[in-house]
Amino acid sequence: MTAQLKGTWNAAAFFEKLTATNRLALAEGFTFCRVSGLEGFEEAVAQMQNTAAFVCVSDVADGYTDLNNTPRTRRIKTVFFAMRHAAEDMEARAECMATMRELFRQFATRLILEKVRLEQNCIYLDPRISFNEIDRYFFSGAAGAYFQIAVDVFTDLRHNPDEWND
Repeated sequence: MTAQLKGTWNAAAFFEKLTATNRLALAEGFTFCRVSGLEGFEEAVAQMQNTAAFVCVSDVADGYTDLNNTPRTRRIKTVFFAMRHAAEDMEARAECMATMRELFRQFATRLILEKVRLEQNCIYLDPRISFNEIDRYFFSGAAGAYFQIAVDVFTDLRHNPDEWND
């Protein structure tokens, strides 16, 4: 039986588990961390001098609330990848990008299963997941990429008089 999620999904915990159990992530030495946006990601990469590869989930989520027939709130979660390589070595950078693309593909195979599980709890992942490679000037000696997942949950927008002083 599927545990009730009560309208929430912990993206950080999900990707932390993927990073810890994926063979490619383990073979390439990916380390998981939580960050706050792109600035936090850059800080994490800079602070972890002995780490060669990263999967970082941002705790900042953009989104909106839809007031139409089925009120819902959309939150967009960002997952960053980075791999260190010799500075100015474009061949090494290309190899890192290929590894990150493949890691994203492998993560997507688990996201398909997670999508089905979440739908059983009225949480919906947008099936279109954007994957973006960060240009070579993002961080000296590191290739970077990120993808974003949009998560929709029902939002109870019924007027409750107890919440107001009239």
